[in-house]
Amino acid sequence: MAAEQSAGSRRAFLRSVGVAGGAGVLYSAMGALGLAPVPDVRAEEYRAPQRNDFALTGRGGKKVLVLGGGIAGLATAYELGKAGYDCQILEAKDRPGGRNWTVRGGTALTDLDGRTQTASFTKGQYMNAGPARLPQSHVTLEYCRELGVELQVFTNQNANAYIYHESSAALAGKPMRWRTAKADVYGYLSELLAKATDQGALDARLTPQDKERLIAFLQSFGAIKGKAGGYAYTGTDRRGYSAEPGAAFDDGTVLSPVPTLSDVIASGVGQRFAFELGYDQAMLMFQPVGGMDAIPYALAKAIGQNRITYGAKALEVKDLPDGAEVTYKDVGGRTRTQRADFVVAAMPPMVMARLKHNLGTDITAALKYAVPTPVGKIGLEYRSRWWETDEHIYGGITPTDTDLATIWYPSYGHQGRRGTLIGYYNFGANAVAYSDLPHAHRLARAVSRGVKIHGDKYRTELDHSFSVAWHRTPHIEAGWVDWPSQTGPEYKLLNQPAGHVYFAGDWLSHVIAWQHGAFSSARKVVTDIHERVMAA
Repeated sequence: MAAEQSAGSRRAFLRSVGVAGGAGVLYSAMGALGLAPVPDVRAEEYRAPQRNDFALTGRGGKKVLVLGGGIAGLATAYELGKAGYDCQILEAKDRPGGRNWTVRGGTALTDLDGRTQTASFTKGQYMNAGPARLPQSHVTLEYCRELGVELQVFTNQNANAYIYHESSAALAGKPMRWRTAKADVYGYLSELLAKATDQGALDARLTPQDKERLIAFLQSFGAIKGKAGGYAYTGTDRRGYSAEPGAAFDDGTVLSPVPTLSDVIASGVGQRFAFELGYDQAMLMFQPVGGMDAIPYALAKAIGQNRITYGAKALEVKDLPDGAEVTYKDVGGRTRTQRADFVVAAMPPMVMARLKHNLGTDITAALKYAVPTPVGKIGLEYRSRWWETDEHIYGGITPTDTDLATIWYPSYGHQGRRGTLIGYYNFGANAVAYSDLPHAHRLARAVSRGVKIHGDKYRTELDHSFSVAWHRTPHIEAGWVDWPSQTGPEYKLLNQPAGHVYFAGDWLSHVIAWQHGAFSSARKVVTDIHERVMAA
């Protein structure tokens, strides 16, 4: 009897704690009583809801409708499902993933202009039309581990790739290897700084010992000569070889001539190196084996295919006193309505803004405040991997100042017979210019630029292609969005519920355009909903 009274007292106590302090305090109290671990619900130390969270509370998981089967929507349903929530995803497309989309042979796309493409890539060839790389620090890798998604290295920076500037003041139209450009920029900068240091220009900041150490560093960093040689940069094998070293007495031929300091500065190649120093861009990086869409398909499988309705186009969202409801058109064109305790809108904000809803004009204005970014990509499949056999480029990216923006070489299928590279990955006005064209003209334009870098094989070896303009893609309409401000009322408003309606997506994070942002936003919403349910 005493044990029953004790259990009853604990239940009553926990209910009162939950009502007074919310789920976070309730968890702490349960932990103190030895009934549950004590989590820290900050994003970096996220704790997924669990079924035993409801122990002794008399509560259970609620019904949640998720609008959008992209990464944020999938992650929301996946995480809430761990605690027994009844989650249903309504996805307008016929696949999961949203912008996480891998194009293979047979993939079809009809854009907002009514133009249809069907990919003809051969078996084993694909292009990641959306996200294509995973930084080591991103939570996306944790989900790959949890879901059993196999990874391989994505080569984000390759010393053998090129930098191609067409409109620079010097060295224009001459593809320069990344390693060569870096050797020249580092060399000349080191020469200038070493000379300035030696001549006393930095005496106000450096001790004699500091000066010695700095010059020693610069000699190593820039491969420059010593004091007797005037600290000159004259080029070394860091630039590469025009003839590789070989056997016996063949010591190779170092690439020459070295451009002048003035030409190196005027070429602007040094501005490219900041890319590889970016926190989210630094090697090593990864990609799922076989295509980035391995992630959403693994999530969909874990959630349960019966919990995802494809071809469901949302029409209206209503917040109700005791929940929310969604009206949508199904794949057969029939209008249907579903009710739930909560709705999570994991849709692009500009798409959500057009839905009929009763959430208020402030919500509509906040959704429209985000600025869609035009983004385009084209995949080019070649009959041979000439970039490997002829130019020794195994993965990596060539930046350009043309409207291609970048060329990406594949990080899979090395030394195979065929290969598919990304012929442009561009943004803003360049992406819009390409999207205005039908696919055949996009292809011709991209190839005409690529030939200037790689020669005629860029055209003659081409076999298949497929292009995507994300801002012209139904139900998505942008590569990502940017905020004029993430400290203003609009961003704050959408990071809190509108009644029983929540919002999720990478656009509600500080890691926009990365899957990490979508996962992080989903985790926040999951935590918010779970705490609310536990505190009710």
